[in-house]
Amino acid sequence: MVVLGIDPGYAIVGWGVIEYNGNTYMPKAFGSITTDAHTDFNLRLEQIYNDTLEILKKFKPDALSIEKLFFTTNVTTAILVAQARGVILLAAQQCSVKVFEYTPLQVKVAVTGYGKAKKPQVMEMTRRLLHLKEVPKPDDTADALAIAITHTHAAGTTLRQNMLNGGIKL
Repeated sequence: MVVLGIDPGYAIVGWGVIEYNGNTYMPKAFGSITTDAHTDFNLRLEQIYNDTLEILKKFKPDALSIEKLFFTTNVTTAILVAQARGVILLAAQQCSVKVFEYTPLQVKVAVTGYGKAKKPQVMEMTRRLLHLKEVPKPDDTADALAIAITHTHAAGTTLRQNMLNGGIKL
């Protein structure tokens, strides 16, 4: 299974493509889409869309896993990130790639086994699981790889299979 993980944003979108066979992870590629702060926001969204589309076409993932939005304080930032998420989801839809969303808690549990893990712990476990020499930078890229790993954990569960087959709706 090939999974594209996305950590959404509008200044930096982290992405990582991994292949998962059995119990083995292989990172295929990872990086970030960055947009300049002084660029018109609509042009930033266009760049995020185009770059995401290019990644999807190049790696042809079986699934796209993306972090669910959760904001408690800055509504303006949440709205801007939601717009960036929208163009990412549109690109996935146009490439017929199924999208799966995971909360930060689900990512922490999947990668470290502990829901209260701190960011450095998640990043280090991601590095170890993918047999990387160092934690990918920027942090958004490491987060995207962790989100991809999370999907590999959830994809094989009976609950997930039932959801894919339309048997259970959450």
